[in-house]
Amino acid sequence: MKSTRGGILVLDFGGQYAHLIVRRVRELEVPCQLVPFSVPTSYVRESEARGLIFSGGPSSVYVKGAPKPSPDVLSLGLPILGICYGHQLIAHLFGGVVKPATKSEYGESTLKVRAGSSLLQRVPARSRIWASHGDQVTKMPKGFQVTATSDNSLFAAIEDRRRRVFGLQFHPEVTQTEYGTDILAAFVYDVCGCRKTWRLEDFVGSEIEAVRKAVGPERVLCAVSGGVDSSTLALMVSKAVGENLACLFVDHGLLRKGESEEVLHTLRDLLGLKVVRIEASKRFLAALKGVTGPEEKRLIVGAEFARVFEDFNREEGPFQWLAQGTLYPDVIESASTAGPASRIKAHHNVAGLPKGIPFKLLEPLRELYKDEVRKVAAQLGMPREFVVRHPFPGPGLAVRIVGEVTPQKLGVCREASAIFEDELRSAGLYEKLWQAFAIVGDDKVVGVAGDLRREGYVVTLKAVTSEDGMTADWVRLPFDLLDAVSRKVTNRLPEVSLVTYAVTNKPPSTIEPQ
Repeated sequence: MKSTRGGILVLDFGGQYAHLIVRRVRELEVPCQLVPFSVPTSYVRESEARGLIFSGGPSSVYVKGAPKPSPDVLSLGLPILGICYGHQLIAHLFGGVVKPATKSEYGESTLKVRAGSSLLQRVPARSRIWASHGDQVTKMPKGFQVTATSDNSLFAAIEDRRRRVFGLQFHPEVTQTEYGTDILAAFVYDVCGCRKTWRLEDFVGSEIEAVRKAVGPERVLCAVSGGVDSSTLALMVSKAVGENLACLFVDHGLLRKGESEEVLHTLRDLLGLKVVRIEASKRFLAALKGVTGPEEKRLIVGAEFARVFEDFNREEGPFQWLAQGTLYPDVIESASTAGPASRIKAHHNVAGLPKGIPFKLLEPLRELYKDEVRKVAAQLGMPREFVVRHPFPGPGLAVRIVGEVTPQKLGVCREASAIFEDELRSAGLYEKLWQAFAIVGDDKVVGVAGDLRREGYVVTLKAVTSEDGMTADWVRLPFDLLDAVSRKVTNRLPEVSLVTYAVTNKPPSTIEPQ
């Protein structure tokens, strides 16, 4: 059991932001852990947690089989905060009524706070919140009072101060909620009495020691892509197991322009890691030939990676462990449809790996978010230019190409993305963005080259800001910059006739198109 002594347990009811709640509590320097909604009461007692948070989730509390906590959990007397589904669940379990909303709330809304709330004491009378729900509380449980309303909810915040039970119909954990951190701080510090006892530096040290104990004298194969996740992973595992680590860089032919050379230089020359490069572009592209479905592409890439690892293991092994730079957004978006969470997409190193691989998995970063990994990377001495690189998906450009991955579309996607990134760096904007890249599909439009008619691809540019990849906002880039990118793309790539720009947030979009 990971210690949450003096901290918070978050019960996971399948919400896409469940782990984001954990991250927000940890930002308050309070120990926090995500546990299944059905966690035994004995576990809660042994954890020595000072409070519970019920996460959101895709279910409706009134349907048969809806996820509910162990009945005894409510009798422990710990403070409870319910968020979205958790809010509705609290109302339902304490005798209130929850029904489908006559008007759903998705996205931005306005919170109107009433006086006297112990949870909303730091929140002004009106503020911006972010909601995402199709159900709502229609009758209050006995002993509760309404402490805030919103545009479409008469019970946006409720509380029973005597029993220290609170419910919020909106999401305080997302950045779009203006005073979300203040609300969580009021619950964690004022209601639960938690103290600041958690630090990221302590997490890193404990994980390195945990890897050392788990692996012992056995050997570890670490898949490195050149991204900050896998590179940070390799540095951590290297500190734990030393010479028993072998790093494998698989060039699957789906990388960004010049990436293979840059990655090897950084990992070998600057970080001193022993890295073996495997040229596998032909086998990956052959496996993807004729494939158009996004999930199928991701699963094919995951399976092909596993085959490469197995081939290397037969030749250079045996290796008992496979280390991967899996982060929590990968885990939650790949959640099995058998559980309360809904699968968003299969990540190649989570749901994409086939069953029966001959390795034990080592994933010491799976509880962290990207910005936390960047802090760890800097702490371990990784060069700044590597730390600030934009995230890049494991399946590479295969998920930025809509439809079949062909050599021509691959070349267009690679070159257009390089042009876009170069212009952003020249404008001093690259490090201010979470991600920026080009998307290529099968659509073609009529264009003119000189006096001749031609049909060419449509290239879509996308740039977003985000803190953690769980939500993202599209960026209002200067028109002059977009114009410069468009001109260079169409001038240098005769296969392109039109350049567009994506202006949709996550949600409802995802950051990667596939």
